[in-house]
Amino acid sequence: MKTDHELLSAFAPTGTLRASINLGNPILANTDAATGRPGGVSVDLATELARRLQVELELVVFKSAGESVNAVAAEQADVGFFAIDPLRGEQIAFTAPYVVIEGAYLVRQDSPIAAMDEVDRQGRRVAVGKGSAYDLYLTRELKQAEIFRAPTSPAVVNTFLRENLEVAAGVKQQLQADAQRLGGLRLLDGHFMLIRQAMGVPKSRGDKASAYLGAFVEAMKKSGFVAEALARHGIQGAAVAPLETAPGA
Repeated sequence: MKTDHELLSAFAPTGTLRASINLGNPILANTDAATGRPGGVSVDLATELARRLQVELELVVFKSAGESVNAVAAEQADVGFFAIDPLRGEQIAFTAPYVVIEGAYLVRQDSPIAAMDEVDRQGRRVAVGKGSAYDLYLTRELKQAEIFRAPTSPAVVNTFLRENLEVAAGVKQQLQADAQRLGGLRLLDGHFMLIRQAMGVPKSRGDKASAYLGAFVEAMKKSGFVAEALARHGIQGAAVAPLETAPGA
């Protein structure tokens, strides 16, 4: 995947590859406690992409998925790492997913809710991170339950408890960690959605850029780079997405 002037202009019009990093999803990125710097699978992928393009990397860090998406859509960042969603796809060209993660529901230990199909009922309120993949999905899918939006995904459980809501929705791993930390909470069995995490570039950057990014993601999956990054960062609850088999993928 040799780069040329057109690709460099598409990916790094400022001379630097600006990668939008979302700290709201712990499977993608976290802040290193020792250094204060962001790290994780998305940071590793951004670093490798910049290396292949032979440009400097700038991490543009956000606390929520919504902010991260907006930065790429507004071309304040050149690439980003998001859950694939049709609404986001209006302005962002997505690759195939590089990892697949589960979206889960959490309730109080004594909640009468025993299964996922009991969530969408009148009078039940579901906490989600504003602008997250779960927010977008549940806004379309829930017909009776009310959505209550927390400012970020990591704030979902605290919002759920503070506002005395019935259900919290989010990354299964994040909810499990909060349940263990706080006690008195349990996850409902199964998942309400599988989140396909992909890379994205503004559609305005053209088909050549989106094709290059798609090929990059497939190479990272095929080589074992993504699997190794997940293992290195101790990530559980996420699987490397299958390779794309369509022509040109």
